[in-house]
Amino acid sequence: MYTPLLALHSLTRWLILISLLFTIYRAYRGWLLNKPFSKLDNTVRYVTVTIAHIQLIFGLWLYFISPIVHYFLYNFNTAVHERQIRFFGMEHITVMLIGIVLITIGSAKAKRKATDKEKFRTIAIWFSIALLLILSSIPWAFSPLISRPYFRPF
Repeated sequence: MYTPLLALHSLTRWLILISLLFTIYRAYRGWLLNKPFSKLDNTVRYVTVTIAHIQLIFGLWLYFISPIVHYFLYNFNTAVHERQIRFFGMEHITVMLIGIVLITIGSAKAKRKATDKEKFRTIAIWFSIALLLILSSIPWAFSPLISRPYFRPF
């Protein structure tokens, strides 16, 4: 179960990144150009939050069955000093949780704003901060610290 779930989690990261980038683009465009907040904008916001929550479920499930995390939790004093083990046991999950919480809060706040400009502004700010956090905690293939492939086979 671990390998297919890891591949699915890896694949879903691209969906969340694409949806976040598109939502942020629409939000800045609407905010800066005083566009009306359309049904499409609301749908894009909703879909992005939904994909983020699906990714969170995959990530939490993976966290609880991961041999890396298992090692981290049961050998904490040693593992906390090992960069790759600490990254997946503590850093990755913490930063990603914060990112998804920011997406969720930003979405909820935007829904309650009175004007279209406020809705766009709220989404733009909250989702942009979340994107920066998420980008900082993805184990990119080019990273000299924590390197994982862009796509994992099923």
